[in-house]
Amino acid sequence: MTESNSSFWAASRLAAVRPSFIREILKVTEDPSVISFAGGLPNPDLFPLEALGEATAKVLKDEGTQALQYSTTEGYLPLREWIAARYAGRGVEVSPDQILITTGSQQGLDLIGKCFVDGGEPVLLERPGYLGAIQAFALMEPRFCTVPLAKDGPELEPLRQVLAEDEPTVFYAVPNFQNPSGVCWSGAKRAAAVEMLEKSKTLFVEDDPYGELRFAGVSHPPVSSGLEPNRRILLGSFSKVASPGLRVGWLVAGPQLRRHLVTAKQAADLHTSTFNQRILARYLADNDLDAHIATIRDAYGRHAAVMIRTMEEHFPDEVDFTKPEGGMFLWVTLPEGCSAMALFEKAIEAKVAFVPGAPFYVDGSGDNTLRVNFSNANEMMIEEGIRRLADCLKSYLAICRPQP
Repeated sequence: MTESNSSFWAASRLAAVRPSFIREILKVTEDPSVISFAGGLPNPDLFPLEALGEATAKVLKDEGTQALQYSTTEGYLPLREWIAARYAGRGVEVSPDQILITTGSQQGLDLIGKCFVDGGEPVLLERPGYLGAIQAFALMEPRFCTVPLAKDGPELEPLRQVLAEDEPTVFYAVPNFQNPSGVCWSGAKRAAAVEMLEKSKTLFVEDDPYGELRFAGVSHPPVSSGLEPNRRILLGSFSKVASPGLRVGWLVAGPQLRRHLVTAKQAADLHTSTFNQRILARYLADNDLDAHIATIRDAYGRHAAVMIRTMEEHFPDEVDFTKPEGGMFLWVTLPEGCSAMALFEKAIEAKVAFVPGAPFYVDGSGDNTLRVNFSNANEMMIEEGIRRLADCLKSYLAICRPQP
């Protein structure tokens, strides 16, 4: 046990888990005069308020006693059947019996860590990696190892090396429009990764909250669809296409994996909200989700285009940034020797916010990187905020740029 800041004692494993830096930053952005690119928030103007309201009323009227009662751990069967049919439409064979409904995909990460990661075991992450996964797995006290991301996915030789030498228990990745980088794995990188994973003993955990938010380019099937069901877990969520407040996600796993995950979920919360699951199932039955997603894609595509164009016009040439074809994030890299945290302090003074990149690394690197979100702001705000950030960059780089 380790002593906390209160009069109580906390488990020693908590010492390995850093508080979410993003949550701390969001406190700063409560000032309405700050243009925030910090949060990973869907645009609330696109929430299907009326349709969800109608679904809620129908559930209470037609299914009220069942919706307000305890339910099975595995999740509401009609919702699982809808998810399975959705995968089938993408050419991926998934049975409803392979699906476990979770309280957001974040719970899926927590359950995976509890079930399949022991203290000291190697866990492989992308570099940079998703902060929520870093937090969830850190509670299990693993030994993190990482593979660097290029603009088309993981660098293959380092991936081959770490799979062979470190033999990680779990490889967690976000192949579609990764949080934080916005990177999407190419078809070639996906095929190469599957070939390597087939030769390893590593459990591949594929998180896909952004795959349906592609606004340019060509879609790819899940990487994990090329692996045997008990060698992979696929995570999904309704947070980015319906509502994050409902906290409904899912995972897909083979029977040997799923039975352990069900047991862990029973210990965690018995089951995800019956009411929220039934509301979603009713909403999906009564509405055209594809039409709704098309509206989101169109909006996010415009937002990303404005952000990229304004960066191209105003950012210094030595500042690099990704140009994502979907998702919600863009990744900025400053020249070596510059600090995104120092830039953040200047940016807040100019009333614009982003997330410095260091918290997305487990090895202490990434100080010269930062994440920018384009989904939760209108186009005028994006243009003005990027101009402010560009001014901050120019004044900061004049100080931190190495002199010839």
